[in-house]
Formats: sequence, C-alpha cells, structure tokens
Amino acid sequence: MTLHGINVAGAEFGKPGDPYGQGYIYPSEDTIDSLAKDKFNAIRLPFLWERLQPSLNGVFDPAEMARIQATVSDARDNNMVVILDPHNYARYRGQVIGSPDVPVDAFADFWKRLSAVFANDDDIIFGLMNEPHDIEAPEWLTAANAAIAAIRNIGAGNLILVPGTAWTGAHSWEQTFYGPSNASVMTGVVDPQDFFAFEVHQYSDADYSGKADDCSHIDGAVDAIKSFTDWLNANDYQGFLGEFGTSDQIECLRGLKQIVDIIQNDQKAWIGWAYWASGDWWPKNAPMIIQPDLRNGGSAQLRTLQPVLAGNDMTRHACNGEGD
Repeated sequence: MTLHGINVAGAEFGKPGDPYGQGYIYPSEDTIDSLAKDKFNAIRLPFLWERLQPSLNGVFDPAEMARIQATVSDARDNNMVVILDPHNYARYRGQVIGSPDVPVDAFADFWKRLSAVFANDDDIIFGLMNEPHDIEAPEWLTAANAAIAAIRNIGAGNLILVPGTAWTGAHSWEQTFYGPSNASVMTGVVDPQDFFAFEVHQYSDADYSGKADDCSHIDGAVDAIKSFTDWLNANDYQGFLGEFGTSDQIECLRGLKQIVDIIQNDQKAWIGWAYWASGDWWPKNAPMIIQPDLRNGGSAQLRTLQPVLAGNDMTRHACNGEGD
C-alpha cells in the first residue's frame, strides 16, 4: 500500500531523564483510534534514542520498550503501519554519530537491538534517524550503512528509510552548502536486500524549517518535491516524505494538495508520506497540527488530505481479501 501517514509526536519531547507523563508522552489509544478513523494508514513514531538505550551499547530500558510496543499494538489494532523514528538528529546526548563519544559502532548496536525486537514484522518500518545535520554526507553514509548492515545481519528484512544530512531537506538534496551533496553521496547506500527508500522532509516557510506560521516559500517547496521526484526516477530509487506540513491559508493548502498529488501520481518513485503532525500535548490551534481531539486544530489541512485518505479503505479491503 501507499503510506498515508502522520507523525504522532510526544515521545521525543523533553530531555532524557524527564519523568514519563511530565516531560514526554506516548500517544494514547484514543489518539491512534481517532487518526485511524480519519483514515491515516501509518504513524511515524518519534522517540529519543537515549531514553530507549540509556547507555551506549547497553540494554534497552524495559519500561521505554514497553511503551513503544504498546503504541505498536494500538496501531496494529487499527491496521496501521508504524515507522520507528529515533528523533535524534544524528546525535546521542548531544554528541554526533562518528565522534569519539558516539562511534559508528554504537549506532549500529542500537539498530541491531531494535531490529531484533521487530524483525520481519511487515507493519514495522525502520527510519534510521531523524534529520541528521552538521555531519557531512560521506560520514553520515558510513553510519547509515553500518546500521543497515546490523539490521540485515540480525535477519531483519523490514523496509528501511534512509535520510540524508542537512536536515534531509528535499530542497537541499542536490545542494553543496553542507559539503558533498546528498544526491551525489547517498547513491552509495548498501543494502543486501535492496529494500530501502530515501526519506526527505519539506516545509514551506522562509527557511524551510517548519518553525514559522507562514508558507512564504510554498512554491519552492512544491518545486523541491518535483526535483526530488526527478532524482528518484533518474536513479531508480524510491522516496518517502517523512515530514511536511503547512498552515491553513488558502495558498498553503493549495500547495499542500500539489505536494500530495505529486506523490500520489508517481507511485513508482514514492512509497508515501507522513504529515507533521499530531499528538496529545500540542496546544490547541497550533498552526500545522491536525489534532485528534474534537478537531481542535488542523481541520483545513485534514480536509485537504481527505480525498487521498479516503482511498485507504479500499486498500485495506483489498489487503484483507474483502470486497468483490
């Protein structure tokens, strides 16, 4: 199926060491049920590496692992795919992967342990890392390939999502302000099973960060998705838009529809998207957020996505052998 997902934020909130329920939260069963009723067929689940693995190369925290597994169970009850997303920007306790404090082998160890838990679950996708930045593409490629090797060596055949560096922006994929471009370097991904897709993110405010309540660069965002689509097709790869979102002005919603249409109309190049975001702790009427509780926000964005989301019922029926 094509993934029509939503990020469900909260488990990446706060700082390592914050108490559960005060510094951070996992999505409630009601939230996941509500998003399923809205016909999203996947959730991208951000969480912190340090909370799950408090010491590098160490065992996972059992309480944190149980929270992830409970979220997966709630998603499965709704026939939803879960994308596991260590939301760490290629860092562990502030130190970049590949540094003396966080060697590449430690990143590989993390993925060896996590992939062993969910190995070959076809409703679990491994997102290697959220938005690596201030690490050059060749160094990031080394880390990504080490993690992929660890996943495959443990016997896990799950789909893997591989981001680039420079915050994995679609708009910057072919640029060189951060060193050699993702476009030139990330073709070096090595996956023995050749079962991966490149993850990019794309917002529409002035610096493409998604932090501002505007869509002043919505045309640039649409063009970036078109250009990345061309790169995927030229290199025979597939992509996943792991984060995107916009505010509810009409020109923003028009651009949102254009982005979704580009992906929907080229399912050879794209496996889908995940909107940013939902989650239990967002303030009411946060500009981009699709709130699951009584539509306290994001209703215009949700209406814009609904024509595509409505097709998920047919996909579910086909997968389940239902219908004529």
